[in-house]
Amino acid sequence: MNAKISIELSPEDRAQLEGFVADRNTPQKLVWRARIVLLTAERTGTMAIVRALGKSKPTIWRWQQRFVAQGIAGLKRDASRPGRQPPLAAETIAEVVEKTLHETPPAATQWSTRTMARAVGLSQTSVCRIWHAHGLKPHLTRGFKLSNDKKFVEKVKDVVGLYLSPPDKAVVLSVDEKSQVQALDRTQPGLPMKKGRAGTMTHDYKRHGTTSLFAALDVATGAVIGQCMKRHRHQEFLRFLRTIDRQTAKALDLHLILDNYATHKHAKVTAWLEKHPRFHLHFTPTSASWLNLVERFFGMITQERIRRGVFTSVDQLETAIRDYLDHHNADPKPFVWTKSADDILAKVNRARAALETLKTPENGNQVLNSVH
Repeated sequence: MNAKISIELSPEDRAQLEGFVADRNTPQKLVWRARIVLLTAERTGTMAIVRALGKSKPTIWRWQQRFVAQGIAGLKRDASRPGRQPPLAAETIAEVVEKTLHETPPAATQWSTRTMARAVGLSQTSVCRIWHAHGLKPHLTRGFKLSNDKKFVEKVKDVVGLYLSPPDKAVVLSVDEKSQVQALDRTQPGLPMKKGRAGTMTHDYKRHGTTSLFAALDVATGAVIGQCMKRHRHQEFLRFLRTIDRQTAKALDLHLILDNYATHKHAKVTAWLEKHPRFHLHFTPTSASWLNLVERFFGMITQERIRRGVFTSVDQLETAIRDYLDHHNADPKPFVWTKSADDILAKVNRARAALETLKTPENGNQVLNSVH
């Protein structure tokens, strides 16, 4: 570019350029482009323009040339830029989705972005975008098991009915045991979390014994009756039933939702219940612990208090559990059940139908890891 370019302005062009500079609503990039042309028309040198506007010499020259070639209209337009990378062909996207859903890489059980990228000749970023757009997560699996309980439908309707429409003058309690909770002590102190670094814990630990947490979740209020005991036999379950009996209003019936653990059906438990007619037991289907709301509470206490805890004795562990229960019960929040029994049964039926289509002809085994 010739640094000594000369620009002659007509009165109309000068007035329009000066108007751009004076108008506070003019975009700044158009303001400094107009000033380049005005200063050039006044025979101001390139270095003086650089100092006045803080722009580089190539920038000054580019907009001087643009004005000479296109006039004021050229100052208003940015130079065309390369377009975005062309989108992937539909056939390529379909190939990635098809491989992800129905094939596995050599010597592996699932695809990674690297193995898929090599297989189809794309970048890892492109594979990630395709998977994200189609909701595919080959690195994840979800555990499940369909109940074979012959009274599955009856039990689901019974339990869900208690959640959605509890009986009058009664308390619905979701009851279970979190057994064999370990008092674990780390072999070395961990480092605290700080900016840019997660907290640390040693991978190994020392065991100091176990306890079992018996819990009864009040479905209506979210409050929990909890009791730690060394074991979880029928004797301990009877002790917990007596605790529930003491801590609930005598005028109310008690509907307990339980799993099918043999302890809950022991002969001595049955005999005790016959003498306490306000207790009514409702059992979830086999292999359907997800139907018992207290499992949600067990997940919370594990995540928030037990998993990262450091306990040098069972007493210390049980104290931590009791403290958590006290804190929870100071301001309890109920878990709100939203699915109707019909919704649940429809979903289970869809899963059964999907499993039937995945039975292998050789031995009838079911391919479970493809069903969500």
